[in-house]
Amino acid sequence: MNTATFSRNSLWAYLQLLRPANIVTAWADVLAGFAASGYVGDLTPLAWLLLATTGLYGGGIVFNDVFDAQLDAVERPERPIPSGRASVLGATILGSSFLSVGVIAALQVSWKSATVAAIVASAALLYDAVGKHNAVLGPINMGVCRGGNLLLGVSVAPAMVGEYWYLALIAIAYIAGITTLSRDEVKVSNSTTRVTALSLIVIVLIGLLALGLLNNYEVLTALPFIVLFATRVLLPFIKAVRQPTPEQIRIAVKAGVLSLIVLDATLAAGFASWTYGLLVLSLLPISMALARIFAVT
Repeated sequence: MNTATFSRNSLWAYLQLLRPANIVTAWADVLAGFAASGYVGDLTPLAWLLLATTGLYGGGIVFNDVFDAQLDAVERPERPIPSGRASVLGATILGSSFLSVGVIAALQVSWKSATVAAIVASAALLYDAVGKHNAVLGPINMGVCRGGNLLLGVSVAPAMVGEYWYLALIAIAYIAGITTLSRDEVKVSNSTTRVTALSLIVIVLIGLLALGLLNNYEVLTALPFIVLFATRVLLPFIKAVRQPTPEQIRIAVKAGVLSLIVLDATLAAGFASWTYGLLVLSLLPISMALARIFAVT
C-alpha cells in the first residue's frame, strides 16, 4: 500500500470515528434551543453555537471509541481503532481538539454558553469513561449531554437558560430511552430493559403535548411533527420489545438517534413556526444519507 492510499484510508477512518450523521442531529438540538430562546438579532452567535456543538459532539463520540478500544477489539473488531486503521493516540488528539473547539466557539457567544459547553464536554467524557458501564447512571449521563446541547442553543439569549432549563428533561428522558435500549444491541438481556426504554419514549411524547400549557408554545402547530415523531420512534421500539433480536434492537436504536432531529423539529415548530420546524426537519434526510455511509451506533 503506497503512502497516498494509506493517508486516504487513515483519513477515512478518523472521519468514521466522528460519526457525521450524529453530528447533524446535534445541530438540530441547537436550532431547537435557539427557537425556544426567542432571540431576535444577528445570526452570528447561532453560527458559533453550531460550530460549538460540532466540536462537542464530535469530540465526545471519538472518545467513546478511545475508551472502548479493548472492548471493541472483541465485540466490534471492524471499527477504526481495533482494525488498526486509526490509533488510540491519533483519536485522542482528534477528540481533544474537537472538544476544545467546542468550548472556545461557545465562548465567542457568552460566558454562560462556554459554561454550558464545558459541562457538556465533561459529561461526555464522564459517560465515555464511566457512565456507559452503569445501567442507571449511563442513560441519565448521556441524556444530560443532549439536554445540555439543547440548552446550548437556548444560551444564545443567556438569561433564558434559567427560564427553560426544564426543556433539557425532555432530551434527558429521550436519550435515556435510546441508551437503555442500546444496552441490548450486542447481547439481548431481560425484557425489563426494553419496556423501560419504551416507557421513556411514551413519557417524552406526553411531555411534548404538555408543552402546550406554555403561553409561547403552539401545540397545534407542533402536532404534525409530534405524529411524525411518534410514528418514526414508537413503531420500531414496540417491535424491539416484541421481537428482541440484536438486529431489531439496532434498527430501533438507529431510528431513535436519527429521530432526534424530528424531536427537535417538534420543539422548533411549537416555539417558532411550522416553517422553522420544517427547516430543522430538513436536516433529517442529510443525516439519513450520512447514516448509510457512516455508523450511527
